[in-house]
Amino acid sequence: MSQPILSRRLLLAGMGMAGMGVGSARAQGGPTPRRGGTLTAIVQPEPPTLVSALNAGAPTGVVSTNIFDGLFSYDWDMGLKPALATRWEVAADGLAITFHLRPNVRWHDGQAFTAEDVKFSLEEIWRKIHPRGRATFANVEAVETPDPLTVVLRLKQPSPVILSALNAYESQILPKHLYAGGDALANPLNLKPVGTGPFRFKEWVRGEHIILERNPDYWDEGKPYLDRIVFRIVPDATARAALLETGQAQYAPYSPVPLTDVARLRALPGIVIETRGYEWISPWLFLEFNLRKPELADVRVRRAIAHAVNRDVIARTVWHGFGKPAVSTIPSAVTRFHNADVPQYPFDVRKAEALLDEAGHKRGADGMRFALSHDFLPYGDDYRRTGEYVRQALRRVGIDLTLRSQDTPSYLRRVFGEYEFDISSSWASSFSDPQIGVQRFYWSKTINKGTPWTNASGYASPAMDQVIEAAQRSAEPAERTRLFNEMQRLAAEDLPCLPLIELNFFTVHAKKLHDVAMGPDAVYASLKHAWLEG
Repeated sequence: MSQPILSRRLLLAGMGMAGMGVGSARAQGGPTPRRGGTLTAIVQPEPPTLVSALNAGAPTGVVSTNIFDGLFSYDWDMGLKPALATRWEVAADGLAITFHLRPNVRWHDGQAFTAEDVKFSLEEIWRKIHPRGRATFANVEAVETPDPLTVVLRLKQPSPVILSALNAYESQILPKHLYAGGDALANPLNLKPVGTGPFRFKEWVRGEHIILERNPDYWDEGKPYLDRIVFRIVPDATARAALLETGQAQYAPYSPVPLTDVARLRALPGIVIETRGYEWISPWLFLEFNLRKPELADVRVRRAIAHAVNRDVIARTVWHGFGKPAVSTIPSAVTRFHNADVPQYPFDVRKAEALLDEAGHKRGADGMRFALSHDFLPYGDDYRRTGEYVRQALRRVGIDLTLRSQDTPSYLRRVFGEYEFDISSSWASSFSDPQIGVQRFYWSKTINKGTPWTNASGYASPAMDQVIEAAQRSAEPAERTRLFNEMQRLAAEDLPCLPLIELNFFTVHAKKLHDVAMGPDAVYASLKHAWLEG
C-alpha cells in the first residue's frame, strides 16, 4: 500500500516561502512607516496570564503574541512565512519534518534561542498543557535536535495538521532555561514573560494596564516601529467606544464596542472598522451541555433545547448581523471540511415540547419542568445578551434557566476546572484544520480537568473517537475530509455542543494607525508592522 500523501497545497506553500525574507516585505504599497510613538490599545477582559501556550484565551493571545514568536506566521493564502524558523522540509514519506531555525536570536534576558527551546516546548508544553496541542502533535514520536539550529520531528504517521499550527499563538515557544524542571502553570514568569518577540514586558498593573516596550535586539531588523504599547483594561463597552472615538485609544480587537455603535463609528473620518485578520480562527459561538447532569444526559433534552433556540434571532437581533446561523460544528468558512448535510434542529417550539414530554419531564404547577444554570462567557454584553435570549427561549418550553455572571478566572475554574455547570456558552476558533480547533470538544481524550476550552461536557463516544483518531492518522486530503464530515454528523446527532452562530469579529482602530491586518491570523500576530502617523 502506498504511503499517504501530504497536502499538496501545504507542500507548495513551504517550498514557495522557504527562502522568503520577512524584514523587507510589505503586503501593499503605501507610505513609508514612521518610527516611534506609543500605541494605546484595549484588551478586554483582562487576561489571566500572558502566556498563550498555557492559556489559549483570546485576551491572552492578543497581548502574548507581541512578546513571543512562533516558528512561522501565515500569508493570506495560509502559506508559511518565516519567523523563528527560516525554512522547513517534509520527508518524501511524510514521516519527518525538519525545521531550520534562525541564528542569533536571543531571549529578552539575553540567553540564546536554540533547538532545545523548541523541543522542550513541544514535549512539555504543547503536548501536555495546551488545550489543542495534544491532538495537533499526537503523531510526533520523537523530537531530535542534531544541532542548535535544527529540529527534526519524527512522526508515526504523516501529519499535515502540524503545518497549520506553527504561529506565535498556537505553538508559542517558551524558554527552556526558565521553565524546565518546574510547574509551568505556576511559573511566576507567566505574569512577567520573557520571550523572543518584538516587544518586551515592562509592567502589569492589575485592572488598569499592561505595558510592553520595543525590543531593541529583535531579529527582524528595523522592527517594531512602535516604541511602546499600552494595553488598557476597560470593562465597559461604552467607555471603550468613547476612548476610540476621542482618539485616547487607537486599537481594539475582537468587536470591542457595542454592536449598535458600529455604524456610527464607521462613519467617522478618523476610525476604521477592520474585519480582516480573523480568517485563520473561523470563530463559532455555541452552547456546551454538561452530560454529567441527569437531565442533560438524555439526548432528547439536548435536542429539545436545540429546537427551542432560534439561531436566526441570535444572529440578527442579539448580534446585529455580525454572524450567521451555524449549520454544523465546522463553520462554512472552513470550506474544505464544512459539511452542511448533518441533522438539523430548526426552531420548533412544539417539537421541543414533545421531546421534553417524551423524556418524562412534564410541566409542574408553576409551568416549569426542571431548572438549569447557564454560565455565559464573561467577555462582554454580547455574550450576556445571548444568555438572556437563551433563558427566555428555554423558559418558553418549561426549562427554568438561571444565568450566572462571573469574572473570567471564575468562569474557567467553574466550567473547565470543576465541571460545576449545567450549560455554558462560549466561542471557539475552528482554525484552518478541524484537528486543531474543533475535535477538542468531541474527542474523549481531550477531557482534561483544568484545561480551558477542551471537552468540558464529558462527552465520550467510541464511534466519535474512532473517526477522530482515523483523521489524525490520515494524510490523504480526501479521506480526511470524509472523516471530518462524519465527525460533524455524529456531533449533530449526539449534540454535546449546540452550534449557535458563526461569528464575524472586527477590530476598531484609528485611521492614523497603519499595517494592522497583515495576514489571516493578524488578531493573534504581533503589532511589529504597525506604525502611527505623526
